[in-house]
Amino acid sequence: MDFVIAVDGPAASGKGTVAARLARTYELPFLDTGLLYRAVGMGVLDAHGDLDDPNAAEGVARALDAAGLSDDARLTTGEAGEAASRIAGYPGVRAALLDLQQAFAHQPGGAVLDGRDIGTVIAPAAPAKLFVTATPETRATRRWKQLTAKGDDISYEAMLADILKRDERDAGRGAAPMVQADDAVLLDTTDMDIEAAFDAARRIVEAARVRHGF
Repeated sequence: MDFVIAVDGPAASGKGTVAARLARTYELPFLDTGLLYRAVGMGVLDAHGDLDDPNAAEGVARALDAAGLSDDARLTTGEAGEAASRIAGYPGVRAALLDLQQAFAHQPGGAVLDGRDIGTVIAPAAPAKLFVTATPETRATRRWKQLTAKGDDISYEAMLADILKRDERDAGRGAAPMVQADDAVLLDTTDMDIEAAFDAARRIVEAARVRHGF
């Protein structure tokens, strides 16, 4: 069995930062699956398409080249996050990206993936699963600080409303909704800085390594 670490959770919970550090610690390849959906959403907008058109989004997803996505600064913007949230529930989009994500997860030696459905859909047999979360208010504060530091003009109130809307959309979609896997360990980072969150995550992963004999 490959050592796959699945890190799920809502927006701005800290899951991406935690997952990236776990990948460096265990020297495993890392995929931020949210970037795939952000790239699809921005691809639809770049083609002057309609985010409410599932066929347009699926067409972009099937033609997506995942190389270099982590270097595209546009994919970290609030616009990209909103676009991703709107197209992520389309079954055709999720089906188009499924093989790519599963191939990454099951490469020899293992991998670290973060997203919304890694532990439930992409890698349900992953030996280590974390569900990282925090209160909506904490997550809104984190994302607001991140975006305003980049020059985005958005109020905290608008950011909180966006977080709540995305949570509802992610949890309520029919295709691969965001839920905590039954065997995932819950990590609430509300009162943690990144060092404390990473230390807690590392201990969860170490326990999984011992349990599965890695």
